[in-house]
Amino acid sequence: MKFIYLFFINFLLLISCKKEKINNDVYKHNTLKSKKIKDTLIKTSRNTINKFNESKIKRDTLNDKNAIAFFTEYGKQNTENKVRFKTRLGDIIIKLYADTPLHRANFIFLTKKEYFNTTCFHRVVPNFIIQGGNSENRSTAIFRNKYKQYLLPAEFRKKRKHKKGIIAQARDWEYNPEKKSTPFEFYFVLNQRGEHHLDNEHTVFGEVVKGMSVINEISKLKAGNDEWPYNDVYIKAEIINE
Repeated sequence: MKFIYLFFINFLLLISCKKEKINNDVYKHNTLKSKKIKDTLIKTSRNTINKFNESKIKRDTLNDKNAIAFFTEYGKQNTENKVRFKTRLGDIIIKLYADTPLHRANFIFLTKKEYFNTTCFHRVVPNFIIQGGNSENRSTAIFRNKYKQYLLPAEFRKKRKHKKGIIAQARDWEYNPEKKSTPFEFYFVLNQRGEHHLDNEHTVFGEVVKGMSVINEISKLKAGNDEWPYNDVYIKAEIINE
């Protein structure tokens, strides 16, 4: 009788363990889905990830104190003002403004450092903006950690408005009275009438000269509640020398 009782207890425990495993698997699946870890992400970013070795990257000396001097000099040595974004939906060509020299130099700097090649368009808000310059890739996080010590001073210009097709720099709205820009993330305006409530809130530093149809296609992608598209559109950025 004791043997039967022990057998029955062990049987119940076995069923309980199997049920717990199934529940855990479902939870894991939902977690992965919410983080948008997809085969396309892994395939697209594999070559870029291989270029990074975290053990060899040290914290860069670029910071808030020396950023203006650095990008002023960098801008003199690197005078390019056009960048091409290659995506799976087509190419976008961006012209950078000369009268926002720090933002232009920063954008050229990140392009030449191949930072944007680790990123995608991670925010889509129809008829408002699409935002890029970030991803869930390990290589993106490593790069941002290396260069996270600086922000860009605002470069507001009266004639630089938030019209359709402009590119502007993202920024933190809290604890940022000087409206300094993050160096990494940017957005394109979609609205035909513009988004003029953002004038003198974010620095406008360039515009799309070709590929607005591609931006419109990206803006149609289905996204989750966090506004991140379900199917990532990765970026390959290159300087256009003219």
